[in-house]
Amino acid sequence: MFESIINLFFPKVCSGCSSFLLSNENVICTVCRHEIPLTNHHLNPENDAFKKFYGRIPVIHTSALFYFHKKGIVQELIHNLKYKGHEEIGTILGEWYAEDLKTIELLESVDEIIPVPLHRRKLKERGYNQVTTFGKALSSSLNVIYNDSLLIRNVYSKTQSKKNLLGRTEGIETIFDVSFTEKDHDKHFLLIDDVITTGATLEACSRALLKIPNAKISIVCMAMAQS
Repeated sequence: MFESIINLFFPKVCSGCSSFLLSNENVICTVCRHEIPLTNHHLNPENDAFKKFYGRIPVIHTSALFYFHKKGIVQELIHNLKYKGHEEIGTILGEWYAEDLKTIELLESVDEIIPVPLHRRKLKERGYNQVTTFGKALSSSLNVIYNDSLLIRNVYSKTQSKKNLLGRTEGIETIFDVSFTEKDHDKHFLLIDDVITTGATLEACSRALLKIPNAKISIVCMAMAQS
């Protein structure tokens, strides 16, 4: 009854379209769930996300759950997750995608889930890494260790300057580094992020992880930008 009273004065709204959620809906309304553009990457090993990194870095598997379009539902979800503190969105998306990822044999050998890190200054400013709840939900569903201390971001930058830096080949490998020991050798790492755009950030992170002897890399993201 107390929860019903709270919902009366502070009704829960969909993180995708801001419409009021029904009592049986959680975070994302049923309409948005049906309208979200799914990639179905898990059904095709040589999907467009995998091809984005072909010839750039050796990856075992690459995929994203949704396609990201400007002014679309997915953009609203990512915006609310990244800037509005709605970390529950990451949990919902992680639980959602885990069911698809469980069907991929190539991911059965994954040892650890590694989030693309924020610089410690950016983490302090924002208060959280937007992929943490996504990663922890995957970790719980897939029964794989979540490790947010292996990969380190050395460079603090605002969004635009980050794009400029990542757009240059010179110095790109200095943005990220790894802090590893012998126990990290020979592992299959699942690198996660929110959105695949140019792929430069994920490539830089992968190159850092590949400093670990015999490391193998797979990449999974919430969404992939599509023109």
